[in-house]
This record gives sequence, C-alpha cells and structure tokens, in this order.
Amino acid sequence: MTNSPLNEEGLRRWRLVLGGEAEGSCGKLSGQMAEMDQALAALYDADGKNGLGKSSERRGGRGGSSPSVARWLGDIRKYFPTSVVQVMQRDALERLDLRELLLQPEMLESAHADVHLVANLIALSGVIPASTKETARMVVRKVVDELLKKLEEPMRSAVTGALDRSQRNRRPRHSEIDWNRTIRANLRHWQEEYRTIVPQQLIGYGRKARSPQREVVLCIDQSGSMAASVVYSSIFGAVMASLPAVATKMVVFDTNIVDLTDQLDDPVELLFGVQLGGGTDINGAVGYCQSIIREPRNTILVLISDLYEGGVEANLLRRAASLVESGVQFITLLALSDEGAPSYDRALAAKLAALGVPSFACTPNAFPDLMAAAIRKEDINAWAATHGLVATPKGQS
Repeated sequence: MTNSPLNEEGLRRWRLVLGGEAEGSCGKLSGQMAEMDQALAALYDADGKNGLGKSSERRGGRGGSSPSVARWLGDIRKYFPTSVVQVMQRDALERLDLRELLLQPEMLESAHADVHLVANLIALSGVIPASTKETARMVVRKVVDELLKKLEEPMRSAVTGALDRSQRNRRPRHSEIDWNRTIRANLRHWQEEYRTIVPQQLIGYGRKARSPQREVVLCIDQSGSMAASVVYSSIFGAVMASLPAVATKMVVFDTNIVDLTDQLDDPVELLFGVQLGGGTDINGAVGYCQSIIREPRNTILVLISDLYEGGVEANLLRRAASLVESGVQFITLLALSDEGAPSYDRALAAKLAALGVPSFACTPNAFPDLMAAAIRKEDINAWAATHGLVATPKGQS
C-alpha cells in the first residue's frame, strides 16, 4: 500500500513522539522535524549521551557548564509553542541538576561559574523558582564582577585613548595629564640621582567635551547560539556607557526587539532583561537601530550575529547599504567570545562585505582594540588582518 501524504505526515509525527527507535517502522526525519527530534532527544534520551540528560558518569553543577545548553534552550523556543517550552525548561532544570545547584548556596561557591553558566541561568530565568532567583543573581554577579576586573580597564583605556584629544591645556587635572607628551617635554629635567624625571610643565588633554564624540550602537542577536556573545557584549556595553565621550546604546533581538540602553548602568539587571532563544529578524533589528542613530558620521554600529536571517534579507542589505552611504561605520561580529568563529551564513556575510560591512569573529581580549580602531576610523579589514582575525572576503559564498 502506498502511503498518502496524510499517512506520511502521520508517520513522521509518530516517529517524533516515539524517538529514534521507531525510525525503522516510521521512517527517517529530515529538515525542521529532524532538528526538533534532536532537541527532544537531547533532553529525553535515556542513555544520556547527548550532553544534556543525566548519566551515571555525569555530575551536574560542579564542573564547567556546557555551551550547548543555552543553544538548546534557544532551539526549543524556535521549534515549540510556549506551553511546550515551559514544560521542557522545567524538565531541563531537573535533568541538568541546576535545581540542586541553585537551592544550595554552598554548592554555588564550589561551582565553576563561567560565561556559559551565566547564559544558562539567564535562559532559565523564567522557570527558576522565586525563592532561588537571588541565588542565581549571586552567580551572575560573581561572573560579571570577574569579567569587569579583567576587561574594564583595557576597554576604558583603548576607547579613551582613541578619542579626539587634539586640544591641549597647560593646567590639567591629574586625570587629564597626557603622560607621553609630558615626559617628552621634560626629558631635560632627568634626575640621575633619583633615576626619574621631575616635570616642570604638565601637558594635558583638552577638557572633556560636553557632548559625546562618538555614538556606539550594539545590536545583539539573542538566539541561543549567541549566548556567550550576549554576556560579553553586556559587559563591554556597560563599560562604554560609563564614558562621557561615548553615547552607547544596546539593542537585543530575536523576532522581537528590545532596547536595553536604560539598563546599561547595571550589567546584571541588563542580562536578566535578555530572553535567550527564539527566531531571528536581523532586518527588523537593524531597522530599529537605524531609527535611533542621530549623527551617522560619528556612529559605530556593531551587529553581533551569526547572520542566519529569519527576516527579509533583501531589505537588510538595502538598510546596510543606506547606513554605510550615510557614513555609519557598520561592523558585523559573527561572535564575541573565546570559542572562535561559529557556524554562520557565509553567503550573507559576503554580501554585507561587498557593501562595506566587514564580518569576522572577535575575542573579548581583542574587542577593546577593535573599538579603538573604529573610533579612529581605521580600515577595519586591515585591523582584523593585523590581529589574525579573518574577515569574510567580498564575493565569498
């Protein structure tokens, strides 16, 4: 008997319900159904070989957290309705042993709190019991504070050093002293006995401008695969927002767009305002960013996305061309993390490169220098090559 389209659809659904063991009788899945099956298997397969479920060899909560968890949490929001997602998230909370971790502060103190654990907690924030939310915030705060200690000063130094300092003054405050020029101007006052220079004349930078010299817009894809990038972007966004000479805005998106600029003063609150996972509408997000740009020639737009567009690609490319033509420095980061270049849409990256929008993955350590180069309006492709970062060539597909 030949299967009708209806019967074939029914078999695929039964295969999805029954799992991999039913492949012989129900047939093999492909396309979106195969991806849905993979997401289900990651949580419910009994053998625990998928990296998400429990197994006899896995201890939850004490080792490094898996980067795949946040990505999986994003996938289920993409493929399943909200009611099903809530059930799967609750099951994940139990199967990942995160509930035990969250309920016992002493375990949190011994856990390896890293960027990926933060991403997982943010993704699960909607189902974490109210009584344990403060514990989750404690973990996030711990990681955020550690990252700030590591990244704040390089970011602050790189950005402030790149800003326009052409105006000088001879009576600078301590924070305004240009030490390089001051030392050069006072070399003749070298004191051999003390092996130091006693400066007779201080040279300082010009007084800080009343209005920002640069506008930076961070436009961040919050799909599950970009989880680590969201965490790092929030840290850097908060640092830049604290600099009077830089007007920083932060926008996150999936199929919805959320402007988190008002929360940049507190990276932890900002991160809990992120909703990891879901679809992707890059065109809509870039369109929103375009609408909030006031001075295109003084604006740096950083799109952080793997470029898998769920919106209208042709409209995105038109917007990108318009932004570049208006003078905006438009840069695409395929990732802002230590994990290297992710899977990304190479064809779209090449089309953007042809419009003057370079695309490459960037590490957190390199990001301050990238922003400094953008502020100085350097050739970003040349900067990327100098730092060993491979930008997508024009015309590559």
